[in-house]
Amino acid sequence: MDAYALEAQEKMNKSIDSYRLSLSTLRTGRASPAMLNGIEVDYYGSPTPLNQIASINVPEPRQLLIKPYDKNDVKNIVAAIVKSDLGLAPINEGTMVRLIIPVLTEERRKEIVKQARKYAEEAKVAVRNIRRDYMELLKIDDSYSEDLLHRAQDDIQKVTDEAVKNIDNILAEKEKEIMAI
Repeated sequence: MDAYALEAQEKMNKSIDSYRLSLSTLRTGRASPAMLNGIEVDYYGSPTPLNQIASINVPEPRQLLIKPYDKNDVKNIVAAIVKSDLGLAPINEGTMVRLIIPVLTEERRKEIVKQARKYAEEAKVAVRNIRRDYMELLKIDDSYSEDLLHRAQDDIQKVTDEAVKNIDNILAEKEKEIMAI
């Protein structure tokens, strides 16, 4: 495979990893510490990721337990969760915060699936942009004969198709997970 195609494949894989990370923040029917990845807490005046100032446990399938390393941070953690778009009501238990994950309604599940599809489309756009950039690099590179150029372009297209197929498969799995009751 062409060097440009290998480079493009590496960048596309990074886009897919970023997509997976985005999907991990979406709510499914069960509790997951990854749901709280995007939440930043006001920690001595600077926004800090929640998982850096507290441990997050899953004592039951529909429950998260957040234990801050400093018990004075409980109020800030509660405020950050309320401010987030998760739609969860944190329970302040003095030294820790408990989150009960409610059963998702059909309507809410469909909204989450829409969000997952939006993330998938963004990942596909990123992959296509990488393809475009490498196709332009090939056209600029004078060291390629016409045959090599076409072969390299075919390699980049195959890598792109594989990445898009991978994104679609990940989306299908996530949709199945979200829609499962």
